[in-house]
Amino acid sequence: MRIGILGTGNMADALGTQWAGAGHQILFAGRSPDRARALARRTGGAAGTFEEAVTFGSAVLLALPHDVARDTLTALGAGNATLRERVLIDCTNAVGPGFVLTTEGGPGAARALADATGARVVKAFNHLPDSVWRLTPPAFADGPLSVPLCGDDADALDTVAALVRDLGCVPLTVGGLDRAAYLEATTAFLIGLWHSGHDPRTLLPPFEAATA
Repeated sequence: MRIGILGTGNMADALGTQWAGAGHQILFAGRSPDRARALARRTGGAAGTFEEAVTFGSAVLLALPHDVARDTLTALGAGNATLRERVLIDCTNAVGPGFVLTTEGGPGAARALADATGARVVKAFNHLPDSVWRLTPPAFADGPLSVPLCGDDADALDTVAALVRDLGCVPLTVGGLDRAAYLEATTAFLIGLWHSGHDPRTLLPPFEAATA
């Protein structure tokens, strides 16, 4: 698969490296052309502009800070004809100081991106840090990691599910973009717990106890 990656930070590096290793063709684009070229050299991919990354990839990973991501897509043009055809994987988190959502009172981040661009947005990979996505595979004592996906387009969900499996993880479709806001809020809550030194797993009983 051809994947355009918007961003050159930790998430772009982690996921781009894994997908390149799985045999996908990657084109990195970022605010720093030098960083994009360095990632391309290390992964055997290519580097280009944001416009070139959108044109290149049948799937596009949005791996920029949330506010920058919104501005970048706006600069590409609302309703960009090429972007409307693309599967846009949104791994951003609209989390501000105090680990609260900056989208509070409005649509969720993924929904807002879909409305602004017309792209086939799938919310995915946002719930965990890059350090987890660098593991090969991200599997632990309980088995392979599940990756929640939210999206309204069945074909787009299938595309992202295949990329999840390429990481050695299990795709878990949890609803449409209306449910993405809950995933985004859950992630903000998890980030707050991790930063305060708490293990979120201690909040949950074994599955059997919760469903008895």
